[in-house]
Amino acid sequence: MKTEKREPEQYVDLGHSELENHLKTQAALYEKRLKEGTAANKVAAFFATNLLGFAYHYLKSRFGPKAAYQFYPSNGDDGIYPMHTYSDTVTLALVSDWATDTRESDQIGYLIRDHDPDYTIHLGDVYFVGTPEEIATNFTDPDASWHFGKHGSLALSGNHEMYSNGTAFFKKLLPAMKIRKGPQIATQQAGFFCLENEHWRIIGLDTGYNSTNRPLLEVLFKPDCNLRDEHLNWLTEVVKLNDPNDKRGIIFLSHHPYFSSFRDDHPVVGRQLKKAFGAAERPVLWFWGHEHRLSFYNKYGFSDGIQAWGRCVGHGGMPVETNPPDRGHLGQLLFYDQRIRERIRRRDVGYNGFALLSIQGPAIDIKYIDQNNHTVIAERWTVDPMGTLSSEILEVHPEVTKYE
Repeated sequence: MKTEKREPEQYVDLGHSELENHLKTQAALYEKRLKEGTAANKVAAFFATNLLGFAYHYLKSRFGPKAAYQFYPSNGDDGIYPMHTYSDTVTLALVSDWATDTRESDQIGYLIRDHDPDYTIHLGDVYFVGTPEEIATNFTDPDASWHFGKHGSLALSGNHEMYSNGTAFFKKLLPAMKIRKGPQIATQQAGFFCLENEHWRIIGLDTGYNSTNRPLLEVLFKPDCNLRDEHLNWLTEVVKLNDPNDKRGIIFLSHHPYFSSFRDDHPVVGRQLKKAFGAAERPVLWFWGHEHRLSFYNKYGFSDGIQAWGRCVGHGGMPVETNPPDRGHLGQLLFYDQRIRERIRRRDVGYNGFALLSIQGPAIDIKYIDQNNHTVIAERWTVDPMGTLSSEILEVHPEVTKYE
């Protein structure tokens, strides 16, 4: 039986603190019990679900151990997956901050299903705190709207999965992520991966595991989302990112942004990748989420980090932010979707959506599709024999303007 959907109002003005998101999780459970119960047990339901449940989850998360970090090789898997397709074009759907269990997230899930891609990839954040129940509701229940690609699905973690110490992400979500590897079907073993063919390498990065910290320490020392040593070793020793003879185009995926005109930068990841590249360093295309918006950047990078064209696709399921940029890198901001869909709690909310990549040889056509199945922006990327990327904008929605 289909459960009640969450309302977008629950997500408007949602902060990024662990405390607030745990409280939101318990409040959602309390509202569900109120709808199912009688007036006589409402008070009991409040104390049993809202207060005691909140205290349990919050204390367990704040002071309990973080889930053990999983990395390759694991169960004979090296985390590298060849791209498969039934045609001459490989298609991938990228969506982030999608797992909200709202009507809007269902709408995006069904649109992805209609496009029927070879692969579907979630760039992180299961709301509110990535509990087993929230993962089941969004991904694995029979009526969940997550669409599994014809050849597989993969997932990255965001900070919200780590608000419950990552246990459900590693033990519930990753085992559900299946992907074809030659004649075999593999289960995702770690929160990062490499999907590749003869022209392209699409590399998922785990910025989520180190995106939270302990009480007080998190206030004094803001987490920088750095990649763990095991992850970096995999990039150099298994993926061989530092091989100067490998000229395939590189696309990075992560939950957190390398840089932003709207929220915090995470430059440490760019520095780590620069070191991992070594002499093989070259500019990359980089997709991320975390910010609940659709935005595009020209090539940019910190002086001690790699250069990247940034694409924020964090508009999968959360109320989409339409506010203008207010901080650094304004010269690099190319487009952002400022269209207003509706007003919720005195806040202007934009259109949810996802990115659809169509890979054919050295070219990738990318459509950024909104919840009405309209193309917001379309672009084409190509990689030349030296591994150099170039792009062109093919289409821009008439209501989306270039930022200047």
